Amino acid sequence: MNFIELAKSRSSVRTYLSKKVEEDKISYMLDCARFAPSAVNSQPWTFIIVQEEENRKHLQACYDREWFKSAPLYILVCGSHSQSWHRKSDNKDHCDIDVAIAVDHLVLAATEQGLGTCWVCNFDAALCSTLFQLSNDVEPIVILAIGYSDGNYGVKIRKEMKEIVIGK
Repeated sequence: MNFIELAKSRSSVRTYLSKKVEEDKISYMLDCARFAPSAVNSQPWTFIIVQEEENRKHLQACYDREWFKSAPLYILVCGSHSQSWHRKSDNKDHCDIDVAIAVDHLVLAATEQGLGTCWVCNFDAALCSTLFQLSNDVEPIVILAIGYSDGNYGVKIRKEMKEIVIGK
């Protein structure tokens, strides 16, 4: 499928089948994320694959939603503020931006592979850092829930082009 079809077919999935995500699909998604652009090619991200039960429970403690428990795979995406590029004029840290681009690559690669995803940012980051023993300069930024959708998700509503583009 072409890119616009891929982008249109991506949706936030909140109900998953119990089917495990195959290792080759996980590797493919991570490889796609690895090629994401980042400011000054800093690549300040780390991907923590969470499938084993103990670590699943850790993430579920950080984001206690019933639907979340149904995902067979999580990827905890972290960013290193000591590795990310900081703009010289105002010291703006581009870590979040770089991680967001990598997560978008993950999400689109998952969609291409027939998987559903949900990007979760509303979680207890401090608890997550403690449970996963992250160093002080590494921030847990996104939990990505991944799995095979049960086909039950809503329609995406998007703004019209004229609402978001100026000067065309």
